[in-house]
Amino acid sequence: MNQNFFTDYFAKLQELNQAWWKEMDSGKAAMNTPLNKALNEVSLDDTAKFMEKAAAQPAVLAQLQMEWWENQMQIWQNVTMKSDNEPDIVQPEKDDKRFVDPAWENEAFYNFIKQSYLLFSNKMKETIDSIDGLDEKAKERLGFFSRQAINALSPTNFITTNPELVKLTVETNGANLVKGMELLQQDIQSSADVLKIRMTDDSAFELGKDVANTPGEVVYKNHLFELIQYKPLTEKVNATPLLVVPPFINKYYILDLREKNSMARWLVEQGHTVFMMSWRNPDASMFDVDFDDYVVDGVVKAVDVVEDITGVSEMNAAGYCIGGTLLATALAYYAGKRMRSRIKSATFFTTLLDFSQPGEIGAYINDPIISAIEAQNEAKGYMDGRSLSVTFSLLRENSLYWNYYVNNYLKGNSPIDFDLLYWNGDSTNIAVACHSTLLRQFYLENKLVDPKGFKVRGVYIDLSKIKIPTYFISTQEDHIALWQGTYRGARNLGGKMTFVLGESGHIAGIVNHPAKGKYGYWTSGKVVNDPEAWLDGAKRHDGSWWGHWNEWLAGFEEGEPVAPRVAGSANYPVRGEAPGDYVRQKLPIEVSNALNEYHEVPEKTDG
Repeated sequence: MNQNFFTDYFAKLQELNQAWWKEMDSGKAAMNTPLNKALNEVSLDDTAKFMEKAAAQPAVLAQLQMEWWENQMQIWQNVTMKSDNEPDIVQPEKDDKRFVDPAWENEAFYNFIKQSYLLFSNKMKETIDSIDGLDEKAKERLGFFSRQAINALSPTNFITTNPELVKLTVETNGANLVKGMELLQQDIQSSADVLKIRMTDDSAFELGKDVANTPGEVVYKNHLFELIQYKPLTEKVNATPLLVVPPFINKYYILDLREKNSMARWLVEQGHTVFMMSWRNPDASMFDVDFDDYVVDGVVKAVDVVEDITGVSEMNAAGYCIGGTLLATALAYYAGKRMRSRIKSATFFTTLLDFSQPGEIGAYINDPIISAIEAQNEAKGYMDGRSLSVTFSLLRENSLYWNYYVNNYLKGNSPIDFDLLYWNGDSTNIAVACHSTLLRQFYLENKLVDPKGFKVRGVYIDLSKIKIPTYFISTQEDHIALWQGTYRGARNLGGKMTFVLGESGHIAGIVNHPAKGKYGYWTSGKVVNDPEAWLDGAKRHDGSWWGHWNEWLAGFEEGEPVAPRVAGSANYPVRGEAPGDYVRQKLPIEVSNALNEYHEVPEKTDG
């Protein structure tokens, strides 16, 4: 490694250091936020309780310490004396991709580091699990945050303890580190309160051209959403249109990626007249927009528009994640108002209705942390989508955060071009009032399943009053909406429910185009109380669940196919081509004066 490397590297390091402190001074990268303070206080409190309980159980700690020491000695003997075919004492989990380089197995120094690290990681988890008397929520938080710390300290994340990085740095004369510094500096400048690592090249895709390119027109726009009506691709179309409600915490085109990954295009190819909601990206002017606004001025209004354009009195509807929660709330709102819902069937993709089992996001669900998030949001004027994106990535930190840290900043590799990762990095904000409702009334207090717990515009939401047929698709490896929790939530509805469990996770299990033949799914004709009992009695099928769902939707067709529908109507004329304006809003965004551009004055209505 020559002198030029050190000169370039330390020049970049100094430049990065200056940029970092500039960001700190401007408050963008400040660590002294209400949320960080609350996390520290909660962690200290949980740790103090853990230490108190552990001190009362010395025999348990002594046993764990003895086991650790014995295992550590076994690792030493294994490394120094093992033959070529002898397995390691401690093995990574099968989905752990951090230690794939042969040196972790073949070179004694790195093999010892790897096994010692994995042993420590396993013993820390075992120690937390072994202490009795600790509050279960506190134990879950300790487990989650200790795992975060341990995985941050993985030897794969450091140059001197990662054989692949050592070799690469020598071979490139340190050019990988200089390039990594440049990428890190760029990411710091585009991050919010925490470092958001780019997963893909932001310039590799253009909305409307490479992704979100299924042909269609925007036929409605208000202060919350635009409505896209996709152009027909078949000679005849189904008589019943389909309204899709995506989550407002992400952009809709997760359902309209490149053609080979697009659910929207596939549905149109099956003869559906598809309407897709595209939510506005909130700025500080939307401070007071709440969940009930998304229900009434969002979903209920979209149903009105679809009915007017198609002339059909009933439609099918589908909601994804929190979009499904919105859809279910709208259906219960119709029932509570004794209004005709105009929705004959509802489909829910990975949708939580019962929030008692929120998954690992539950580590952030307690009053001190929620209060801190609320204070931070109020100061900013919105929940910053960049910070939220990092939070979700850290739920799967090794595969969605640290691997990109190593690849980008230590290997110096530019991010790859991948449509799903491009979407993942295209973050959206959340309105302050709405985010508070989600965290406090849904996740913390679980009010949505209480018939007298949650109101929309003065109307109690009772999920049991939803009597239409429903289709729930959840995914086995979902870490955002645990399938056991979505199953329990589905049981709160009053109509006939079909539950399907797909393979893979929250995104890949849903965006599972049949042409790929990648992930299968389970079905069962019986609905039982316990989700695990349901799975025990379920049958696995090869291929995507999309075909199964399309057959289910076909059961609600009451006539022959009709001629393809023209976009828009006299009341709702075409406003422009898809994907529209709202989906193009990038973070950070400034407060706009776009109220004058709306199709109609955004008054709150009863629907």
